[in-house]
Amino acid sequence: MADEEPQTPPEQPEQNPADHSEDGLDLARALTRASARSTPARKTRKKTTGRRPQPGRATGAHPDERDPQLLDATVGRIVEDHGWDLNLRVQGVFARWAEIVGAEIAGHTTPESFADGRLVVRTDSTAWATQLKLLAPTVVRRLNEDLGHGTVTVIEILGPHGPSWKKGPRSVRDGRGPRDTYG
Repeated sequence: MADEEPQTPPEQPEQNPADHSEDGLDLARALTRASARSTPARKTRKKTTGRRPQPGRATGAHPDERDPQLLDATVGRIVEDHGWDLNLRVQGVFARWAEIVGAEIAGHTTPESFADGRLVVRTDSTAWATQLKLLAPTVVRRLNEDLGHGTVTVIEILGPHGPSWKKGPRSVRDGRGPRDTYG
């Protein structure tokens, strides 16, 4: 072991100062290339039209996810992420009720709620409730054409609200009103 010679580091070739430019631009380029190659876990981009960044090079001016986006695309992405698509379509149906069912039916009916494929519709008279019960399959078909197949499965039809007996000079607290009139 005493016979071993001490190891010396391998000699590096001396760099000639004439090999470098005075402004140091070649050194900056070499450092940029080296750091671009050693960057961990670079994301790969999906193929889109336009210029593609080449591996190992800094990217140039091309559109990516950090650029300003159109409002329509941003709102669409938010709606999709939160699962609001069906709710927005149903509310659109409520807003266009007259267009979907016709002006005459819409004049006497009002959609109230939608949950689990059940649409609740309120009518202004019992005659219109009966009429809408007969037209229910046609209305369901029209709604499913607009919202997507199987979205509306049942239409629950409610008649008009009954009169309230809670107000007036002769009302009784917790009373149910006259029972012989509408019995």
